[in-house]
Amino acid sequence: MRNYVIILLFICCSFTVKGQEDQLARNYLEQGEFAKAATTYELLLEDNPRNRNYILGLVQAYQQLEEYAKAETLLLKNMDARLPQPDYEIELGHNYDLMGNTEEAEKFYKIAEMHVMENPSYAYVVGRAFEKYSLLDHAADTYQKAMELDDRIILNSQLASVYGEQGKIDMMFDTYVDLIVKDEKYTPVAQRTFSRFITEDPSNPANVTFKNLLLKRIQQQPELIYNKLLSWLFIQQKDYKKAFLQEKAIYKRSDGDMQGIINLAGITLDENVEDITGEILGFIIDNSMDPSIQLSARQKLLSLKISNAPAEEYTKLAKEYEDLIATFGRLPQTLSLQVEYAHFLAFNMNEKERAITYLKESLQLPLSEFQEARAKMELADILVLDEKFNSALIYYSQIQKKVKNDVLAQEARYKVARTSYYKGDFEWAQTQLKVLKSSATQLIANDAQRLYLLIADNSLEDTTLTALKKFAHADLLSFQNKKEEAIQAYAEILENHKGESIEDETFMAQAKVYEELGNHEAARDDYLRIIQYYGKDILADEAHYQLANLYAGPLKDDEKAKEQYEAIIFNFEDSIYYVEAQKKYRRLRGDAIN
Repeated sequence: MRNYVIILLFICCSFTVKGQEDQLARNYLEQGEFAKAATTYELLLEDNPRNRNYILGLVQAYQQLEEYAKAETLLLKNMDARLPQPDYEIELGHNYDLMGNTEEAEKFYKIAEMHVMENPSYAYVVGRAFEKYSLLDHAADTYQKAMELDDRIILNSQLASVYGEQGKIDMMFDTYVDLIVKDEKYTPVAQRTFSRFITEDPSNPANVTFKNLLLKRIQQQPELIYNKLLSWLFIQQKDYKKAFLQEKAIYKRSDGDMQGIINLAGITLDENVEDITGEILGFIIDNSMDPSIQLSARQKLLSLKISNAPAEEYTKLAKEYEDLIATFGRLPQTLSLQVEYAHFLAFNMNEKERAITYLKESLQLPLSEFQEARAKMELADILVLDEKFNSALIYYSQIQKKVKNDVLAQEARYKVARTSYYKGDFEWAQTQLKVLKSSATQLIANDAQRLYLLIADNSLEDTTLTALKKFAHADLLSFQNKKEEAIQAYAEILENHKGESIEDETFMAQAKVYEELGNHEAARDDYLRIIQYYGKDILADEAHYQLANLYAGPLKDDEKAKEQYEAIIFNFEDSIYYVEAQKKYRRLRGDAIN
């Protein structure tokens, strides 16, 4: 028994050593140490002379060392005349190409292709081997022939990818669409590839080619998948009206399947395209028989109305909320509508007591733990709005206990810190923020880090915390929707605390309130001041990013927007805005966005 264990241990150790040597050889190849790689692979092949990985690794090392004759000998030695080995034949052909003997290379490429003709199942291996050496014509021929010979073989995705690399965009689209027609599950894969060529510009040649291909197919053989792909194309181009037309066509021909229209409404809501969003939601309301879809659409449409409604329409909109709740019932299933109504009462109509009472009544319903947490979160927010800080803190703490491991608990902890900050208890706020800086939720972690640094930076040079208290009060005014009063409070800080560490934060906060008020020029000036006076400090990248968005949006100056995005790309590689700045810069430049 003891000898058996020793033998077993010896075998295990041998496998471990071989595995380490294999990894070492591959590392040598990756690091460009080809002589060491060749020596290691030669030793490995002494014990395992037929191992394909070792053979191909050694061939690669020999080729990098320009020892083509050795690579040729090794491949020929391991090619079995009885068993087709098309990948070895391609490797041998490539070796002849490297030697400048293209005639001999083509001979072996043709042999590999013949194996596919005899047995189409080799097509994937052969095609990939051709792609490896950018022999794209050979790869395309291989995939095509295999599918012609055996209709069970599906290599459309591989063929389309090759066409894309060749620049044959029309053929790439055509091949992928054929694949999707066979099986719609390939749609996401195809769309990811399409996104490399499709841009927001409808006149982009790839966009035109794809649209024409789909329209032609619809005329020849109307299939819903073509309408779905056209809708997807129009969404990429942000032409939501045309996308809506396609989705309506799909709805009419698919037994009332409204999911595409619902998804489109979500996209246009996120993009703040209000006119078409209202039209889409109206269509859902008029046509859906599903109560939950009806409720969701009506609720979203009401929120949309509120976003641009003047104060004199608030009473009418409150009545619409009440009618909607009366229609669908004051039930746990309508809690989100009830919470939204309470928020409207408090933050828009300034009826805080009414909103608080209403939410306390909602909390008497048989709610789930998460529903209760959401209702209490809104209730606590309204109590902060009403400056009843201690009551708000109690509710936030209850949420943390109720849904301990959920993101809502982290949000509640952040709001505990923010409420403590509003009331001037900076030490307790920092205690909470320390925990949240490593939050699993990036947005909460970023907000926590920002507030923590604000308190820390402005507690050092001013032990009385005068400026920080004023800033916290100005932030509270902003939260309370008292935008003009907040602007005055920020302006007072800028006047009386010039040159202090709070100054750049004040410019940033003031700029954001100006944006909310629609005073884009004033916001621009504040961002420019941060860049001019604090261009190397912590808020510089955010100032560039927000300024770029202003130029790209309401100020309508794409050239200046590009300059600001460029500033982030070239000077702030570690910025949280870096990836978005790249995307938006490329979009302005007209590049295709993946």
